[in-house]
Amino acid sequence: MTDTKTPAPAGQGTGTASGGAASVAPTGVRRFSGRWFGDLAIRYAMVIVMLLIIAFFLYRSARFGTPENLTTILIAAAPFALIALGQTLVILTGGIDLSVGSVIAVAAVYGSITAKAFPDNVWLAVVTGMVVGLIAGSINGFVVSVIKVPPFIATLGMLTAASGFAYVAGNGAPITGLPASFSSIANTQILGLTLPVILMIVGILGFAVIMRRTAYGMRVYAVGGNPVAAQIAGVKVGRTLFSVYAISGVLAGLSGVMLASRVTLGAPNLGQGYELDAIAAVVIGGASLLGGRGSIWGTALGLLLIQTLNNGLDILTVPAYWQDVIKGALIVTAVAVDVWSTKRRP
Repeated sequence: MTDTKTPAPAGQGTGTASGGAASVAPTGVRRFSGRWFGDLAIRYAMVIVMLLIIAFFLYRSARFGTPENLTTILIAAAPFALIALGQTLVILTGGIDLSVGSVIAVAAVYGSITAKAFPDNVWLAVVTGMVVGLIAGSINGFVVSVIKVPPFIATLGMLTAASGFAYVAGNGAPITGLPASFSSIANTQILGLTLPVILMIVGILGFAVIMRRTAYGMRVYAVGGNPVAAQIAGVKVGRTLFSVYAISGVLAGLSGVMLASRVTLGAPNLGQGYELDAIAAVVIGGASLLGGRGSIWGTALGLLLIQTLNNGLDILTVPAYWQDVIKGALIVTAVAVDVWSTKRRP
């Protein structure tokens, strides 16, 4: 098929936090010169920021560097990682998915209802959550790709509708009395790592390979870079757009069941505001909100940076409102550095 041969745009895999060829000196710039170091620092700005944050918290608190705290960071990052991966694909096409927080909630509620009804087959709850997420994501994809509603509006509508369905399913109250086996979804350990952390690692590695080594990844980048050119080249733009929203929904559904399993509660407000942290991770990782540029590795770095910052600030007992101020400043700085570095490239 012609669309499998579509080359990835030049921006693939680049950004402030990633890029396999970022260490190559720009044409006309002498290696190890002042400008060469400056360009390198800008390209890897988020890596440098991450190292500085880690160094600061290690200096301020001995507890921060303990293996137990590292495990805490990874466990906290796991549910966000899944929705951030889906959000990456959506943003790469030039769209945005504001509904993932509400999809988490409705998947958590329906997954909890299923677990309560079938206590001996708790993994059926996982399937239920993913199916609920797939339905929500497919509706988003259909509205965006077929009806041509702007992604912001389409997913904003789903955010409201899914939140309402979460409360309807639970009659306005959380789903309680869940079987003890339900908590095994989030607490099962393999080689010393909990299942959500393993899913996070596998997801990051899997999507990194898909986006850089497969025709599907090339099509996603092509649609985000120039949908008209991608259409001319044979890419099924509508099909690609539909798929990224469906994938985002499935991952949000899985994340919802994981979160419900962790707290052993199907709360209809679970996941509220998570979409903002997911978008922040993608943007901090160097992805362009205009589409066509970004990477899975950049998103992973942005995610770990946010979770490390949250964890360190909690350890230092920084008030929650100041944490929001710091994260907001970090997002704006990341975008500003990305725009500046893009302008400096030849």
